Amino acid sequence: MLLKGGFGRLILSGLLRQQHNQQIATLKHFAPPIEYKDVVIPERPKLRFMDKVPILPSNMKAPKLQKKLKFMRGPETVHNSLLHKQYGIVATGGGRLRWGHFEMIRLGIGRKMDVSRMFAAWRVDAPWQPITKKGQGQRMGGGKSAIDHYVTPVKSGRVIVEMAGKCEFAEVKPILETVCHKLPFKAMVVSHEMLEEMKAEEERLERDNLNEYSLKYIIQNNMGGCHRWLSPVDHKWFGKYH
Repeated sequence: MLLKGGFGRLILSGLLRQQHNQQIATLKHFAPPIEYKDVVIPERPKLRFMDKVPILPSNMKAPKLQKKLKFMRGPETVHNSLLHKQYGIVATGGGRLRWGHFEMIRLGIGRKMDVSRMFAAWRVDAPWQPITKKGQGQRMGGGKSAIDHYVTPVKSGRVIVEMAGKCEFAEVKPILETVCHKLPFKAMVVSHEMLEEMKAEEERLERDNLNEYSLKYIIQNNMGGCHRWLSPVDHKWFGKYH
């Protein structure tokens, strides 16, 4: 009876060790180390400080804006890929970032990253959209209230922050996950390869779909009289990006 595979070698080495007091050494194959020839660490590897209030000219009064929920709805079409082709945090839902969230990200990443071989970069602007708020106990009316704070609107698919350098995903992931769970919207830690796989999978599902009655088809053809109770957002995005 011939013993094949790793189990046979294990039994054979045990028999030889017992009878003839011999040891068998096997060769192990390790993957070659990753080379970071094109990685250049900047002079300031940590995230820069973001202003709490936008800087305006001295002769200009701070403008007030409407809610503009369209700044948060829908997919991100510009900043949806990693510039450094390594790792980052991507929003999977819309929301608003306040100044406290920027500080949480900056301090959380800056305290744990190895600045000698890692660096981080912002992919969102500093808070710029004004949010007004009336004081507690005030009655309705009296015009638009004063500006309370500033926010940065974020759409689904927007890259929030990137981390790169001479590091692997296993090192960066726990650092970014501590920050990712504290954001005011759904987000996930991704690598460049994960983003490419997600986009390819989404294209494959749309290409190989055999169900003719998709939500897009149902809404466009008003099946079941769905136009009576659907929101304008559903007519535009077909059930996505709520």
